[in-house]
Amino acid sequence: MSDDELEAKKQKKMAALQRAAEARAALSAISAPVHLTDSNFAGEVARYPVILVDFWAPWCGPCRIVAPVIDQLAKEYAGKVVFGKLNVDENPRIAGSFGIQSIPTMMVFKNSKAVDIIVGAMPKGAIEAKLKQQLSSGSIYG
Repeated sequence: MSDDELEAKKQKKMAALQRAAEARAALSAISAPVHLTDSNFAGEVARYPVILVDFWAPWCGPCRIVAPVIDQLAKEYAGKVVFGKLNVDENPRIAGSFGIQSIPTMMVFKNSKAVDIIVGAMPKGAIEAKLKQQLSSGSIYG
């Protein structure tokens, strides 16, 4: 392998390490759910290695029950998981694209891909179990 090829590989690896460090730094600063919309959804999901998205509506009783659990988990998992909330009434395009028919629905995205789904008002332990399963299944920083 030539010196130029080695240098190119080194630069590529350094760039990947830099992106991973930036992702970890951005992630650690978020301890409350981020507001997701039809327009920012793709960018926000791509921005974080692991994000749990809560699809909800203000009129939904079970959604109101889950909301404080999501807030608490956002604090407890700051630095590991970002939590996002998407109001399905105000953002029907994204909700429709995922076939959301019942709320609350929570989807876990890992490296921009939906990897798990929770439908209904689940207790904190059930939500946490899904998160732990995703966090333990390999690197989340690319």
